[in-house]
Amino acid sequence: MGYLRAGLCALGLLFASTVGAQTLPAPAEFYFDDDARTASPIVAIAGDDDQTHARLLQLIERNGRNADQARAQLAQALMRSGREDTGRAMYAQALASLSTRAPLRSGVQWNYGWDLYRAGHHQEALEQWRQALDGRLLRPSWAPPTLALGLWSTDRRDEAVRWYAAAVRTEPTLWSDPARYPTLLPDWTDAERATLAEVFAAWRASPPAWP
Repeated sequence: MGYLRAGLCALGLLFASTVGAQTLPAPAEFYFDDDARTASPIVAIAGDDDQTHARLLQLIERNGRNADQARAQLAQALMRSGREDTGRAMYAQALASLSTRAPLRSGVQWNYGWDLYRAGHHQEALEQWRQALDGRLLRPSWAPPTLALGLWSTDRRDEAVRWYAAAVRTEPTLWSDPARYPTLLPDWTDAERATLAEVFAAWRASPPAWP
């Protein structure tokens, strides 16, 4: 299939450009922006069954206006069903077809980051989340807890605590109690929320000064 071969080539280029994750920016003081366009599932066609996946493939092969959304949606379905290599190739093809400033790009990177994280590739996940944030004027509310999770999972614990501190500065009544995590982070797994609770404990033990 031509789209898959192209995706594999794009994967090689993408991997070459991201080997050795770049340094994250220092946390800003506050992160109030909603940024729902980024921190949401990408859906070209509602559904998650074989018929839906076949329709997504048709959209991709036709290369119509929803082809990039279809690639991202199908990539996620592939990775979550255990077909990681093919899912990575599809994500790479989607990213390769999007310009740096394309509105959809940060959403693809955010979703790809979660799929990588849940496949155990924490460093690669952190790099996708960094790129979803990089160069944008928004200060999205998803960034502090998500980056804190990624940094803690890659043993960059001091940085993780600094990012968690940004969440607390932004919404102190929300992020000062892990009991709120199921409400704040309904799409996270219990294990992910437990990891963030470790970051919270480290923050509470030694909250960093600002700035």
